Amino acid sequence: MTDVLYRGQDSQPEGYEDRVIVDAGRPSPIDWVRSRRAERETRREEVAHSRLYRRIGTLIGHLGDEWHVLDLRELGGSERSGFLAVGPGGVFAVTVKDHGRSRVAFAGDVVQIDGKRPRYVEEARLEARAVSEALSRSAGVSIPVMPVLAFAGTGKISFYGVPKGCLVTAYHELPRVLNARGHRLAAGTVDKVFALAMHPTTWYEAGYDGLAEDYRWYPDGEEVGTDKRGHSE
Repeated sequence: MTDVLYRGQDSQPEGYEDRVIVDAGRPSPIDWVRSRRAERETRREEVAHSRLYRRIGTLIGHLGDEWHVLDLRELGGSERSGFLAVGPGGVFAVTVKDHGRSRVAFAGDVVQIDGKRPRYVEEARLEARAVSEALSRSAGVSIPVMPVLAFAGTGKISFYGVPKGCLVTAYHELPRVLNARGHRLAAGTVDKVFALAMHPTTWYEAGYDGLAEDYRWYPDGEEVGTDKRGHSE
């Protein structure tokens, strides 16, 4: 069958509308373009994820043995990006953005790159909030998670006002920034949060279960410092 049938008046009975008949076995030009775009986007995501794995490996080497770094995409599903860092300085959801050589300008929550204003700060906050809710649900107590935006490009980062409640840094400075947060969590608490993050049920809607008990109590019966409910009783 030809892609397009003749439209001339001599080829159709009188009163019929002109019409184009496309071979049903072939995708339309619009569908073809959409599929090509989807393939390119998938390849781009795979390359970015592979690059993230390499960066995580480098980061672990610079942070030290007291820190645990986990890929959020592997833990919480393909819709997540970035990674989770748990250590003495706290719990951090790190969103990595590669801006290449472009200049990045911050004015509070507003980010400007090449004349565009991507919602990077809001994205990082939503990621951290989702991680905090998942960990807190399994632990039975509130586990705060700090959002972090780490830029992996070589372009300059300028600040005319920093966003509130969100750390912003060049990626190569990330180990220094995280270690500068001090020692807010004991080693036992770090291990317990890490164990929660590694547990499959943490990332799915589930009720309070035995995981919370494992998190709340040390082997000797002492309460974990982040157990707010324990202090009020």
